[in-house]
Parts: sequence; C-alpha cells; structure tokens
Amino acid sequence: MPKIDVLNMAGAKVSELELCESIFAIEPNASAMHIAVVNYLANQRQGTQSTLTRSEVSGGGKKPWRQKGTGRARQGSTRAPQWYHGGIAHGPKPRSYRFEINKKVKRLALKSALSSKVAANEMIVLDELTLAAIKTKEVVNVLAAVKAAKKTLIVLPEKNDVIYRSARNIEGVNVTFVNTLNVYDILNCDSIVVLKDAVAKIEEVYA
Repeated sequence: MPKIDVLNMAGAKVSELELCESIFAIEPNASAMHIAVVNYLANQRQGTQSTLTRSEVSGGGKKPWRQKGTGRARQGSTRAPQWYHGGIAHGPKPRSYRFEINKKVKRLALKSALSSKVAANEMIVLDELTLAAIKTKEVVNVLAAVKAAKKTLIVLPEKNDVIYRSARNIEGVNVTFVNTLNVYDILNCDSIVVLKDAVAKIEEVYA
C-alpha cells in the first residue's frame, strides 16, 4: 500500500497515511481519462449558438428579377445563401452536446487521475483545515506552508462555506467536495490538497 505524509496547517508532518491501492496506486488509463475530460467539457457547453436560415432572415419575399430573358442567372430570393445578407446554409442551431459515459469508465478515470497525482508527488494530505472566519490570507498562508503549487485543487469532505469563500478569490485555486470531484479538475491542477477526512470518504465511495 502506498504511504503519504499527513501535514498540519503549518506544513509540519504529523503522521503517515496508508492509501488504498485500488484507488491511489493503479496504472493510469489515459484513454479513460481522455473520455472523462471530453465528456465533462461537452456537458458544460450551453449549445445556444444559432444562425438564421434563408427562411428566417427578414426580407427576400419578392423574386429579384424575372426568370428568363435578362441574361442573368435565375434567382428566386435575395435571401438565398449565395447572396450578401442571405441566410446561412447548414449553420449551427441550438442543440445539446451532452452524452453519457459508462459508470465503470468514469470510476476508472477518477482512480487513474488520483493515482497519477500520487505517482507524481502532486498530492498533499492535510490533517485539518479550520478557519475561525472567512479569511483569504489564512488559506494563502496554509498553501504556502504545505508548498502547494500556484494551480491547486482543494478537496473537502463536505461543503464548508467558510473555506470555500476564503479560497475562491485566490488565483489558480479551486475548491471542490468529494461528491463533486471530477477528472477534469484533478488533471487541471499542478497540486491537489486533500483533507484526511476527504481521503477516507473517497476510499469509502470508490473502493
């Protein structure tokens, strides 16, 4: 079983934690992680883009000139796609980009992402993170003490409004919870700070 140091808020080692091998020490599956990231980004899209077709552009109801005898190419409307100010042919219309991936693939991707962070020594386990009040400077000091990277993901066991509001204004720092943890957020940071209780909860859910 892989072991990791548990640090306090001052950055000092207080104990060691044995991590679950089936979650934090598997061979990362790049294909599963790629599918999970594409799925996450696709599901974030609003899909509200819309272009006007020839029937939706105003005007163009009158035939510009008679069919024959002018020497010019026949035209039925000034809003046909080949005209300036004409409608768009085959343009994008509002649609959903959402798609589902298998539950087993999603779980494999998350385990692979966590394992890759542990293997690269980019995961930091904190004994606790307690703040008396909403104070951004305190979170900055804690992250500096544990030598977290500029782009950091903080994983909490459950919703904590004080920590969330203290950290949300720090550039490059993102706060998430065990129940909203996703592959994109894990891979999109240079270091991941996980609370000890959150590690236990992750192992409980994904073991």
